[in-house]
Amino acid sequence: MPSKDELKAAVCEAIDRAGNAIIAIGEEILHHPETGFNEHKTARLVAEHMQTLGLAPETGLALTGVKGRLAGAASGPRIALVSELDSLRTSDHPLADPHTGAAHSCGHNAQIAGMLGAAMGLAAAGAPQHLAGEVVFFAVPAEEFIDVEERLGRKHKGELEFLLGKPELLARGHWDDIDMAMMIHAGSHDQMTRRSYIADSSNGALVKQIRFMGRASHAGGAPQLGINALSAAQIALNAIHCQRETFHDRDTIRIHPIITKGGDAVSVVPAEVTMETFVRGGSLDAITDANMKVDRCLRAGAMAMGAEVEISTIPGYLPQRNDRSMGALFGANVESLFGPQSFDIGGHRTGSTDMGDIAHMKPVIHPYVASATGKTHGADFRISEPEHAYLTPAKLLAMTAIDLLYDDAAPARQILADFHPAMTKSEYLTFARGLFQTERYNGAAAT
Repeated sequence: MPSKDELKAAVCEAIDRAGNAIIAIGEEILHHPETGFNEHKTARLVAEHMQTLGLAPETGLALTGVKGRLAGAASGPRIALVSELDSLRTSDHPLADPHTGAAHSCGHNAQIAGMLGAAMGLAAAGAPQHLAGEVVFFAVPAEEFIDVEERLGRKHKGELEFLLGKPELLARGHWDDIDMAMMIHAGSHDQMTRRSYIADSSNGALVKQIRFMGRASHAGGAPQLGINALSAAQIALNAIHCQRETFHDRDTIRIHPIITKGGDAVSVVPAEVTMETFVRGGSLDAITDANMKVDRCLRAGAMAMGAEVEISTIPGYLPQRNDRSMGALFGANVESLFGPQSFDIGGHRTGSTDMGDIAHMKPVIHPYVASATGKTHGADFRISEPEHAYLTPAKLLAMTAIDLLYDDAAPARQILADFHPAMTKSEYLTFARGLFQTERYNGAAAT
């Protein structure tokens, strides 16, 4: 039987031999971006590669998710290597789809390539016969919270319950056969000082969809007969801005609203104005407090103008909790590839991920590997090192899976024994379902 280090070396050599094919997967997805729950071409590509590797993929999970697996020689924990199928909408990105504005300005294409590359390396090296447990390869939809109207429409038709991929997969039972999970996100050299890092935590978020309703009138001839919904929205935006000094720095609150409809015509007093925002924070208590203040500001805007406001609150992301023991194993593999001081662990991120929802129930890690330039989610985001972006995650995922499942999966079993879930699945679903709320407030009646 090969030693653990010999097995890792064999897998990394297999990944290097398949390097051109792995890079081609990442580039193919890069040039054909699809938005959440619409990733049909990407999902089909993933399923075809899994089929070639003998992973017997399950498809159509939460509409587009794909899951395959490699079983070890003995029973043991089931570890998911996770990747995300979807892109953002970044219409000014050079590689944006000209019809949809979709673009991989967050690097999810590298996640898919890395996950499939790990599967290629593990299978080619015959690694499963030396491991206990199972490696599950899980391509999931809709991590980016965009297209809220479209997803709510699907919810109303019964196609979805939740508007993000991992919670939807959880509700449908597709996480039930997984004990722990890891994934790797592409990071930007412009925003990272090390080759790789894992934060201890990151922000969660609620999503707000807001509609101000006023009364139309001729904007030039009789504006006094109208009720300006845009003015109500502007007052609410200013009120939200004025709340910023009421937030504790430690809570890392981020509120970033946009107006999605400002009126119908410049000659008409706006009678309907719509907005969306995230309310992000580092803890559920902080998010709840900030959300209360946002609602208060929205009502204030309606009251000031005598308008109405409809406030819909939608579950977004729970705060992330990365498992330190898994992170240490991952970090040791980074330093074995890139040397001392190439990895960092700790601190807090103010972005959000639905991996945070899973982290409340199972041990997970969500590290970053610097392989791009530009701003994440920006039009200048580019994979600047394709080999590093696509092959390094494949190696790190595979090496960490070996660490966890080698020696009768003793490390994985210990991590699971030490893990204390914040919620059971049943508690999570009750909590998340309870976050869906809609309030209608009549500012004129309040006066």
